[in-house]
Amino acid sequence: SLGKHSKIVKMSKLQGAQLAKSVAALLKASNEDQKRGFTETVELQVGIKNYDPQKDKRFSGSVRLPKATKAKFSVCVLGDQQHLDEAKKYNLPALGVDDLKKMNKNKKLVKKLAKKYNAFLASESVIRQIPRLLGPGLNKAGKFPTLLTHGENVQEKVTELASTVKFQLKKVLCLGVAIGNVKMTPEELTLNIQLTVNFLVSLLKKGWQNIRSLHIKSSMGAPQRIY
Repeated sequence: SLGKHSKIVKMSKLQGAQLAKSVAALLKASNEDQKRGFTETVELQVGIKNYDPQKDKRFSGSVRLPKATKAKFSVCVLGDQQHLDEAKKYNLPALGVDDLKKMNKNKKLVKKLAKKYNAFLASESVIRQIPRLLGPGLNKAGKFPTLLTHGENVQEKVTELASTVKFQLKKVLCLGVAIGNVKMTPEELTLNIQLTVNFLVSLLKKGWQNIRSLHIKSSMGAPQRIY
């Protein structure tokens, strides 16, 4: 049930029947017609119109969804000693300041690190040193760490990251974000899509008038138009 989300979903211009049909077609193609050896991620592909990235303010924002988007979401903790110990307890990959120093700002190594994980968490004392230790590599990859305070549970923070969708308009008028995976139920996937789309629309200056098209697509599947 949509429950607390129903109000947000009602404001949507997404047609329920069309969306249900697209979600069903995507899941059938992935889970029945052509099974892959891995769990495909489902991406929302957005075409923007009536927007000038040079003049108009570039929007960015993130929304937390009820369900984690990727089946496998890896997070690396860049931690102080306390956070390194916690990460070890939960079997999470972690690196300390000394490990980061060893990279010596080597662009290739930083790029490799950025590629290896979906996201990063960093302790307060470490996050301030990231630009000095690693250069701009993580930022360029769109993976600058999220702050991890000592009052927060590392495991819960990882779940939060895995369920968060980030929007950031760059120079081109198309965006793609992971909003789910093919192991979700049609209802879970539909809710993630609706919440993501409505959040995106709320970021746009002219709301729905800025949306040219919306498609959903699994990693290896064909795009399905939903708007």
